[in-house]
Amino acid sequence: MSHTKREPVKFAYWVPNVSGGLVISNIEQRTSWTIDYNRKLAQIAEASGFEYALSQIRFTAGYGAEFQHESVSFSHALLESTKTLKVIAAILPGPWNPALAAKQIATINHLTNGRVAVNVVSGWFRGEFAAIGEHWLDHDERYRRSEEFIRAMRGIWTEDNFAFRGDFYRFNNYSLKPKPLDPQPEIFQGGSSRAARDMAARVSDWYFTNGNTPDQIAKQVNDIRTKAKENNHFVRIGVNGFAIVRETEEEAKAVLAEIIEKANPEAVNAFGHEVKNAGKASPEGEGNWAKSSFEDLVQYNDGFRSNLIGTPRQVAERIIDLKRAGADLILLGFLHFQEEVEYFGKHVIPLVRELEAAEAVQSVAAE
Repeated sequence: MSHTKREPVKFAYWVPNVSGGLVISNIEQRTSWTIDYNRKLAQIAEASGFEYALSQIRFTAGYGAEFQHESVSFSHALLESTKTLKVIAAILPGPWNPALAAKQIATINHLTNGRVAVNVVSGWFRGEFAAIGEHWLDHDERYRRSEEFIRAMRGIWTEDNFAFRGDFYRFNNYSLKPKPLDPQPEIFQGGSSRAARDMAARVSDWYFTNGNTPDQIAKQVNDIRTKAKENNHFVRIGVNGFAIVRETEEEAKAVLAEIIEKANPEAVNAFGHEVKNAGKASPEGEGNWAKSSFEDLVQYNDGFRSNLIGTPRQVAERIIDLKRAGADLILLGFLHFQEEVEYFGKHVIPLVRELEAAEAVQSVAAE
């Protein structure tokens, strides 16, 4: 299935609202979790051609994340500091219920001219739920709850006298006023398990997957899109990647080698243990991180596996390969966010646009 005629690939970055950067390594990361750093970063990203930013939700200090700012309020602060950037606030069913989330997001939607979106995180970190006294559900139950959460939130945003009878949530004759501006806030979700993909194929606007090769991404995309079509639904795909773009391939690979060499083995292994356990609890016994090696796990979401490591041209060509595989958006982490987001916007995005334009000309000529 050809995806070359689609609109230009979009770019997003992980908001470092959590300390410790985006790699579990003792390498220097000129990145800060503070609001001043993040406001400036959002403005740089917006000026550099990034359309989205994704804030993270964490309640406890695992894996080097000693400090964490709450995602929804932090996202609002970034929206207030920018003009066109869309910020995706991560929300965790359990601590949030759909009524609160729907109302919060509807208000921020009005305050920011519709630029807020939501990432519904089903949860993989059991220790975090235990720490805050939240009930921990089995793997597929977490996705069932997330699906009800999304159906309820979307119902509240679109219907008056909303009624809902689920296993997790109940609503009786509820009307939210004001409702969000049209178009409705976009709903993102992640996960690689069967339950996650099936949920995306039914209810989500966007599906985030961990970093991977174009071949593996294409398999996931075709699986989700086929199922979504059966449900009269369409899902866009975001792929995680950790970008190390340098003038030469040698420089970029040396940075990767240093990140892995200075990795914090105790934290990486603890993280690996937690996420692999979460995946093993799925009926098919595999989750997002089932095939991740130690090196992959140094970057939380298998960002190295997307191989966006090299010169601007190499990275731009690999982004086009991911787009051909079905990616609509590339979600990026960096070592030194402010300077590297700016460099990426100056040197990689223009090359991606050139390659997209060349492909469009070729496909017209081939018709």
